[in-house]
Amino acid sequence: AEHLLACRTEIAQLIGAADPREIVFTSGGSEADNQAIISAAMNGARKGKKHLISTKFEHHAVLHTLDKLRRQGFEVTLLDVHENGVVRVEDVAVMFANNEIGTIQPIQAFGALCRERGIPFHTDAVQALGHVPVNVQEMNIDMLSCSAHKFHGPRGVGFLYAKRGIPLTSIIEGGAQERGKRGGTENTPGIAGMTAALREAIEHMDE
Repeated sequence: AEHLLACRTEIAQLIGAADPREIVFTSGGSEADNQAIISAAMNGARKGKKHLISTKFEHHAVLHTLDKLRRQGFEVTLLDVHENGVVRVEDVAVMFANNEIGTIQPIQAFGALCRERGIPFHTDAVQALGHVPVNVQEMNIDMLSCSAHKFHGPRGVGFLYAKRGIPLTSIIEGGAQERGKRGGTENTPGIAGMTAALREAIEHMDE
C-alpha cells in the first residue's frame, strides 16, 4: 500500500494534480476512457443532462463507449476535424494528441470553455503524456486517461486522473481497491514501471 501511495503521489506531481487520490490505476488507456466517459454520463444524467460531445477521430475506446451510451438514450454529438486536423474551440471536444495524424489540440482553451459552463471535460491523453507538457490544473482538465506503454512503460497498465469531487462509476466491480473506484488487485510492478517511465519521459522530454 505504501508503495502504491508513493507511485500515486509521484504521478500526481508529474501531471500537476492537486491530490494523489485523484489518480486511479487501471489496466490501460481503454479502461480509463471507458470509466471517465461512463462516469461523466451518469453524473450528468443524475442532473437531467444527457448530452455528450466528442470528436469523430477519437480512439475506439471512446467511440465505442459513446455508441453504447447512445443506445442507452444519451444524445451524442461527434464534431468534425478541420483541414489542419484541429477541432475548433467553438466546436469543443477532446483528444489531446491524435494517434493517426499527430495534431495537438488547444486543450487549455477547451478546458476553460467547459469550466465556465460547468461541463466536465475529459481528455484522452494516451498519445500526449510523456511527449508534451501536461498540467491538469493549468489546463482545466477534469479527467484524463493515460496508458503506460505509450511512454515506454509496461503494457497493460495505465491510470485515470479524475479531479476531486467528480464521482466515478465503477466499471469493474470487486473489492475495495482504488478506494472502491475499481475492483481487482492493483498491478503493483506495472504501476512502479509506469511511474518510473513517466518520470523518465518528462525529465527527457526536450530531447
